[in-house]
Amino acid sequence: MFSGYLLGGQGIANTVDDTSESACRLRLVSIAEHELGVREGSGHNDGERVESYLAYAGLKKGDPWCAAFISWIFAREGFAKPRSGWSPDLFPSSRLARSALPADVIGIYFEDKKRIAHVGLIEKIKGDWCFSIEGNTNISGSIEGDGVYRRRRILKTIHSISDWVKNGRRVP
Repeated sequence: MFSGYLLGGQGIANTVDDTSESACRLRLVSIAEHELGVREGSGHNDGERVESYLAYAGLKKGDPWCAAFISWIFAREGFAKPRSGWSPDLFPSSRLARSALPADVIGIYFEDKKRIAHVGLIEKIKGDWCFSIEGNTNISGSIEGDGVYRRRRILKTIHSISDWVKNGRRVP
């Protein structure tokens, strides 16, 4: 379980240089916020917007899309990576974080699958809570949901956190 010291409890101030890491984190969260309310077309991992997330990660209509959604968000901000539809790929050892910041990626471990099987983007940390934006979930938190939702999770339920912003490579 993730148990590192947590930073960013109040979010990031809006008075930052537009090229700074903090500004980049704000933009990534904003991109995710603009996707809130996206819903699948028929409830089977489909629909125009969902299929654009899937296509970005090289997946086909009907595939689970939480990791593809995160990859798509980073691409909109100019990052070449992550670019995967496989949740465990978003947590290489070189990207694991000991703190939690807005725009970091959370990984939820499922015992029945013996792996991280769902991911989301941190919006903010407040006390013992992580507020995240997640794709392919629903109001009750399923990993096979119907859209993009804001979620609130107890920090100790988060298995891993990865940081793709710090030292991330943007596409020129």
